[in-house]
Amino acid sequence: MNHFSCKFCGNALGEPFLKLGDQPLCNNYISQENSDVEEKYYPLDLYFCTECSLVQLAHSIPPTEIFSDYVYLSSYSESWLKHAKVYSEQVISRFNLDKNSFAIEIACNDGYLLKNFIKADIPILGIDPAKNASSLAKSLGIPMIEDYFNFDLSIKIIDQYRKANLIITNNVYAHVPDINDFTAAIKNLLNKNGVWTLEFPSLKNLIEFHQFDTIYHEHYYYFSLNSIKRIFDTHGFRIFDIERISTHGGSFRIFATHAENDSFSESDKLKTLLEEEISFGIQDINKYKEFNSKIEKIKNGLLYALNSAKAEKKTTIGYGAAGKANTLINSCGISKDLIKFIVDRNPLKQNKLMPGSRIPIYDTAMIKNSKPDYILILPWNLKDEIIESNRYVMDWGGKFIVPIPEIKIYSENK
Repeated sequence: MNHFSCKFCGNALGEPFLKLGDQPLCNNYISQENSDVEEKYYPLDLYFCTECSLVQLAHSIPPTEIFSDYVYLSSYSESWLKHAKVYSEQVISRFNLDKNSFAIEIACNDGYLLKNFIKADIPILGIDPAKNASSLAKSLGIPMIEDYFNFDLSIKIIDQYRKANLIITNNVYAHVPDINDFTAAIKNLLNKNGVWTLEFPSLKNLIEFHQFDTIYHEHYYYFSLNSIKRIFDTHGFRIFDIERISTHGGSFRIFATHAENDSFSESDKLKTLLEEEISFGIQDINKYKEFNSKIEKIKNGLLYALNSAKAEKKTTIGYGAAGKANTLINSCGISKDLIKFIVDRNPLKQNKLMPGSRIPIYDTAMIKNSKPDYILILPWNLKDEIIESNRYVMDWGGKFIVPIPEIKIYSENK
């Protein structure tokens, strides 16, 4: 038996409450010339810490195996670009950021968000370890540090630049193997009246709406507000405001500052949302055990739908070669005989193969060329955007399948 400890509090972890089997890294897409190369598989098991309520993977894959050449680029989603623009305008206005301020985004990807700060003439710095994403950010005029953020790097940034008025960590906190070092580094880098904002998917939503495909190796943690607050309290941060946002199937945006900084008044929303989670059972191991059986039902239902389409000689393709797509496909054992191919707007993924399943990935132009009967929308959180931009498939009777939170089929009449 493996003996694992919680990455935050050090408490011994028991048995995993969810086992998704051994899987390849979800963003390690396979080139055609390497199609015969054997992939590495790692356990994808989820644990609940009974001491601090932090849900996590026990097996930690070295970040260098995941993020050195990262194929996810934020700029290929129109809705995500709009989300980033609205956020940028809000924080610039709310916190009176100007040419004398300094904003840092950790894991800034291709510069999709920080470019809004350039337009506002606000000094910025981007940090991202992925060479390809960093190069794209640099091409937008964003000063970049191509490295993993940690406490040592925070010291270097202060020496080279200064402390930050705003630190942005949107959808990166779950990607950090050493959560304590990372949080201490933010504490060090943020100036005395500074603000730290972070966005992260809601664990309550993951459980309630069966979002098991958002579980993959690069997400070391699955945060509830209660677990986040405990981490923040330990490291001397105070959450003063919080917002619900629709991204990633339901997320939170948190505004935090140093615990000793009383210049921001505290919203009542945090207490309400913390209590809402506790009433839901977010700190009860039995809530997680129930989750397992619900996931099996979804997997079996999806396989039934795909096999039925095949039996009727209907063609099914996938839309969106996202990381969550690989968890879903590999967990269900879906192969090329059920999904002919997957289309994606990102040229870094096109003409490659999905890890594990080896389903080929093509440009979205293949939709019109092949006229499929069904399109399985794999990034279900973008279903409205995807259906609207591909509504023409209904001209030949094509339908969309959305697998999460439950299987739904969208056609011209629905």
